[in-house]
Amino acid sequence: MRRFFKWLAGLLAIAVIAGAVVFFGFLPSYIEAGRNSVIDHEPYDVSNQAAELHETLIVGDLHADPLLWRRDLTQRGTRGQVDIPRLIEGNVALQVFTAVTKSPAGQNYEANSADSFDNITLLAVGQLWPARTWRSLMERAVYQAEKLHRFEAASDGQLKVVKSRADLEAVLKARVVGQPVVGGILGIEGAHALDGDLENLNTLFDAGHRVFGLHHFFDNELGGSLHGVGETGLSDFGRQVVAELAQRPVVIDLAHSSPQVARDVVAMTDVPLIVSHGGLHGFCPVKRNFPDDLMQEIAATGGVIGMGYWADVTCGDITPTGIAKMIKAAIATVGEDHVSLGSDYDGSVETAFDTSELAALTSALLDQGLSETQVRKVMGENMVRVFRQQLK
Repeated sequence: MRRFFKWLAGLLAIAVIAGAVVFFGFLPSYIEAGRNSVIDHEPYDVSNQAAELHETLIVGDLHADPLLWRRDLTQRGTRGQVDIPRLIEGNVALQVFTAVTKSPAGQNYEANSADSFDNITLLAVGQLWPARTWRSLMERAVYQAEKLHRFEAASDGQLKVVKSRADLEAVLKARVVGQPVVGGILGIEGAHALDGDLENLNTLFDAGHRVFGLHHFFDNELGGSLHGVGETGLSDFGRQVVAELAQRPVVIDLAHSSPQVARDVVAMTDVPLIVSHGGLHGFCPVKRNFPDDLMQEIAATGGVIGMGYWADVTCGDITPTGIAKMIKAAIATVGEDHVSLGSDYDGSVETAFDTSELAALTSALLDQGLSETQVRKVMGENMVRVFRQQLK
């Protein structure tokens, strides 16, 4: 009998070890591969005119989430949609890297409780993030900022974390003389990363974050989410946070906030506001896309609207042609100075092209009848204008 129990204990130990290997070793990568896929496709046609134009563009993307995943962004990946080599292949000058710190299971576009099971806690443990991140949303944002700085140090000059206007200009100047460098701008997807304490804004700013989204998929201390339970406006704490952000050299992001929060922010600030990733309601009438009149109010602040690349905001067509059609409609609605790119790459979305293939989008925009001037603005110049104004 003793021998039997010894054998059983050994078997259980093997099972535990095997389970740990699967959970910590393979499961996170497997999940990512399924969540951030690129559909199989033949190479997209890119006209000679588009290829030549694309090489002269300043390309910028307002939202991507690769810092959430266990991947070396200095290496060209076999999964996901963004890394430094692919950004360089796509001629991307500026990429906002957003820290996701909490996400409810299911990510229901209609309504989520703030008490829903949090996917990011499980992901943090499964990817062996530091224990300090397991319970603190702020520490998760800090850790993801630390990751980008480590990638910068290991990138052999191909990544520069942009924290100031001088950093931004240095990246753009280096690219003019042919240096292959990407400017990485850090941001948070939801100010629940403050952990309810305004003083934590200093910590996040010092970590390098310069884009501050107010909400994600649930209501938080600042007020209502577009996907929460009440779609309320800013709370008193939310007004304190927004007032402080408006005084800082940062960009306020209204993506995922309730329409009332967005209107409250427009009313109480005098800075250019952004919706980093989404779509146009008049083109795709779904809840995820703000009403067109609200988008026009946001554009009137001098801000920009980032056009996403996934089916929920495009109503299905996620090819370069489909995205170009939405961009054309957005220009007609909010003006050519207020439309930008906001891919949501690596944000648990399926796309039809990764960041290395952005010349296909340039080609599709020309095919839709956009002028070269309009293409330059949409692909990056509008985004640069906002960051030049806001960073100090």
